[in-house]
Amino acid sequence: LSEPSTVLAFNLGNGAVPGEQVKKDENSRRGNWGNQIEFVLTSVGYAVGLGNVWRFPYLCYRNGGGAFMFPYFIMLVFCGIPLFFLELSFGQFTSLGCLGVWKVSPMFKGVGYGMMVVSTYIGIYYNVVICIAFYYFFMSMTNLLPWTYCNNPWNTPDCTGVIGTPRTNATFANVSAVVSGLTEIVNRTKRTSPSEEYWRNYVLNVSDGIGNFGEVRLPILGCLAVSWVVVFLCLIRGVKSSGKVVYFTATFPYVVLTILFIRGITLEGAVSGIKYYLTPQWEKILDAKVWGDAASQIFYSLGCAWGGLITMASYNKFHNNCFRDSIIISVTNCGTSVYAGFVIFSILGFMANHLGVDVSEVADHGPGLAFVAYPEALTLLPISPLWSLLFFFMLILLGLGTQFCLLETLVTAVVDEIGTDWIIKNKTYVTLGVAIVGFLLGVPLTTQAGIYWLLLMDNYAASFSLVVVSCIMCICIMYVYGHKNYFKDVEMMLGFPPPLFFRICWRYVSPFIITFILIFTVIQYKPITYNDYVYPRWSLVIGFAMALSSVICIPIYALFKIAVSEGSTFLERLKNSVKPDPDWGPALQEHRKGRYATAGPESVEVCPLKEKLKDEGKEKLKEKETEKKDEMGLTIPGSNGSTLNPTPSA
Repeated sequence: LSEPSTVLAFNLGNGAVPGEQVKKDENSRRGNWGNQIEFVLTSVGYAVGLGNVWRFPYLCYRNGGGAFMFPYFIMLVFCGIPLFFLELSFGQFTSLGCLGVWKVSPMFKGVGYGMMVVSTYIGIYYNVVICIAFYYFFMSMTNLLPWTYCNNPWNTPDCTGVIGTPRTNATFANVSAVVSGLTEIVNRTKRTSPSEEYWRNYVLNVSDGIGNFGEVRLPILGCLAVSWVVVFLCLIRGVKSSGKVVYFTATFPYVVLTILFIRGITLEGAVSGIKYYLTPQWEKILDAKVWGDAASQIFYSLGCAWGGLITMASYNKFHNNCFRDSIIISVTNCGTSVYAGFVIFSILGFMANHLGVDVSEVADHGPGLAFVAYPEALTLLPISPLWSLLFFFMLILLGLGTQFCLLETLVTAVVDEIGTDWIIKNKTYVTLGVAIVGFLLGVPLTTQAGIYWLLLMDNYAASFSLVVVSCIMCICIMYVYGHKNYFKDVEMMLGFPPPLFFRICWRYVSPFIITFILIFTVIQYKPITYNDYVYPRWSLVIGFAMALSSVICIPIYALFKIAVSEGSTFLERLKNSVKPDPDWGPALQEHRKGRYATAGPESVEVCPLKEKLKDEGKEKLKEKETEKKDEMGLTIPGSNGSTLNPTPSA
C-alpha cells in the first residue's frame, strides 16, 4: 500500500495503472483485436478453408502421393511463408486495409482494387458453397439419410446403391438381387450412385446448360439467406465480434476432424486408403506439373493476394510480432491439409474395400468429394446421420472462417477509403450493405444453372489474376518503394530486421516462383468442363473477362494517377505518382519516428486537435482526482492507533 499506483489499482479493482484504461485499443479510432489469440485464430480460419478438405488430398494422390509432399513443403518455405509475412507486415505497418496501404506508391493503388474484385468474386460463390453445406446439414437431421437408397422420385433407372434397397421381408431372392447389384457396380465402368443423383437431380436439379437458368432452387436460396445472416451477425461489430466467434469456428473443425479420423482409421480398409494417399511415386518428382500444382496449392491455400491478410493484420498493434504469427499460421494451414488427407482417405479406403474397387475409382475432388463421394461413404457407417451432421458442420465452420475475412476485407477497404468519422462509427451499416449486395449477387448461383456458374467463377475469377496481383505487389514494395526502405520499416515495427532468408525470398525467390506459377498456369490451361458437359465458348469469354477484371484495375488506375499527378512532363508525373504519400507510414503519431517524425501532416493524428485538447484536459482532471485518492488511500489507521503515511511530517 506504499505505492500510489497500487492504491489506485486497489481502488479501481482492475489492476490498472494511473491514467490508463484496461484493454484500451492502441488505435482508438479504428480499433484493434481484443488480443493476439483472436488475430491468430481469425487468420487460421481464413487460411484453412474448404480447399484443405477437398483439393489438397486429391492433388496429393494425383501427383505421386507422399512424393507430392516434397515439392509442397519446399514451396511452403520459399514462397508461402515469405509472402504471408510480407502481407501481414505490410498491413500492420500502416494499420490500413488493402486500398489504404498503397499510399506506399499511389500509382499501384489499382492492385488494391484488384484485390477487392477478387475478394468479391470469391465471397459470392464461397457463400453459396457454405449454404449447400447448410442444406446437407439440415437434411442430415433424420433417421435415414435421403441419399442412401435409389427408391426416391429423383432417382433414375441407372442408379445403383452400395447397400441395396430396403425391404421389409428379406428373402434369398432379395439377397441374390443385392449381390448381383454389387457385382454390377464392380463390373460397370461408370456407376451412378444415389448420392450423386441426390446432388445433381434433387439438390441442384441441374439444367442442361449454363445458359438455361431454369428456376431458383428455393431451399438453396433459403440456406443462402441463412448463411449471409450468420456472417453478418458475426461481423456486426467488426473484428470485436468476429474475434470472439473464431474461438469456436477456428477450433471446432479440428475437434470434428479428430473424431472423424479416429472413426475412419478403425474401419476395415482404412489402411489401404491411407497407403494410397501417402505411397510416394518418386518418378513424378521430375514432372513439372507436380511442382506447378504444389506451388499453386500453397499460393491459393494461404489466401495470398486476396487482401484478407493485409486487412486482418491492419487491426494488430503496431509492435506485434507478425513474423512469428506468419510462421505459426502458415504451418498450421499446411498441417491441416495433411491431416485432412488422412481423414478423407481413411473413409475412401473403407468405401473402396466395401465395393471391391480401387481407391482411385471412389476418390474425387472439389464439390464432388464433399457432396457426392464422402456423403455416400457416410451411408455405410453405423449411425450415419450423426457422422453426416459432424462432417457438414465442419464444412460450414471451415467456410465461415474464410468468409468472415472476405467480407471484412471489403468493408474495411470501403471504410478506410472514405475515412470520415460518420462512416467509422456506422461501420455496421456498411457491413449490412455489403452482405445484402453479396446475397443478391449470389441468387443466380441458386438457380438450376448455378453449379455451372459457380465452377466458372472458381476456375477463372480467382486463378491467374491472383498470381499477377501478388507479383506486382512484390515488385512495387521491393523495387519501386525500395527494399532497403521496407526492411527499415519492418525493423522499426518489430524491433529487428527481416531475417536474411526472407529478404532474399522477397527480392528474388518468391517473385521467381510466382512467375513460374503464372507461366505454368497458362501452359497447363484447359477449357473447363463439368462431368461430360463442355462449356460453350461464350461462357469461357465471360470467365476470362472475370479473370481480367481484377488485373485491368492495375493499369487503368496507374494511367489515371499519372494523369492527375503534378508535373509538366510525363516523366515528372510518373515520378510523382510513385512517390509515397506524405502521410505514408505508421497511423499513430507516437510511432512515427526517425524519417517519419516530420514526414506526415497533422492529419495522421488519430483524433482531431479539438478532441486531443479535450482528452488532455480530461487526463489532467484524472491526475488531480488520482492524487486526492492517493492521499486518502495512503492515510490508513494502523493497529496501534498510528497512521501509515510513508511521507514523514515536518
